[in-house]
Amino acid sequence: MSGQTHGPASASPSGRTPSAPRGTDTPLRIVLADDQTLVRSAFAMLIASAPGMTVVGEAGTGREAVALARSAHADLVVMDIRMPDLDGIEATRLIAAADDLDQVKILVLTTYDTDEHVVEALRAGASAFLVKDTRPAELLDAIQTVAAGDSLLSPGPTARLIARVLRTPEPGDGTGRAEPAPGLLAVLSAREREVLALVARGHNNAEIAHALALSPLTAKTHVSRIMGKLSVRDRAQLVITAYESGLVTPGAAPQPPD
Repeated sequence: MSGQTHGPASASPSGRTPSAPRGTDTPLRIVLADDQTLVRSAFAMLIASAPGMTVVGEAGTGREAVALARSAHADLVVMDIRMPDLDGIEATRLIAAADDLDQVKILVLTTYDTDEHVVEALRAGASAFLVKDTRPAELLDAIQTVAAGDSLLSPGPTARLIARVLRTPEPGDGTGRAEPAPGLLAVLSAREREVLALVARGHNNAEIAHALALSPLTAKTHVSRIMGKLSVRDRAQLVITAYESGLVTPGAAPQPPD
């Protein structure tokens, strides 16, 4: 393991000590949460080989992941879903609900892209998900993308994900699918709804700007304002809100604007 990899002895199986909070010139601080030591070690070595990021802690349970996100001043947690003591979904929910962890991004790892818990993890506050057999370069790209607050949901996976979201009831809901709730978007302007619809269909800021004849900065500003108005953490939550409100509906995945 690289000398860059650290984690507090009280929470991390590795017994390492976290460094100071991240500054503008310091690496992206990552916590790895997986109950398999070999998986964590492989990810840690991969991340240590990449510039601009470092592992600041390793957790074998969801409860350790929450503690490390706080004590190691993490920017992002790579979170496995199935872990003992507290699973990744509950750990994600606790991190998302904590005021002092509101800047922590969560990238969920799952064994299969059809994992029934993926939707629940996204609803709990995860920013995106990847399957565990993702190529190393794709994992590093995903970490950078999620940490920057950008979308990791391309049009194809988004369509499949949302179709599953609408078939998956919230906990305690006796229905088989979510009902549209148009009132969710009452706070948005007509332009903001246009932008949200494109976000929900998997387009990035540059594609949104092109489609609506806006500058990329204006598109980015619209997305940020929409997040604030809807009180969501990131683009993944925007996607779910857009579909659950009925603004867009599942269907064939659209292609990016020409």
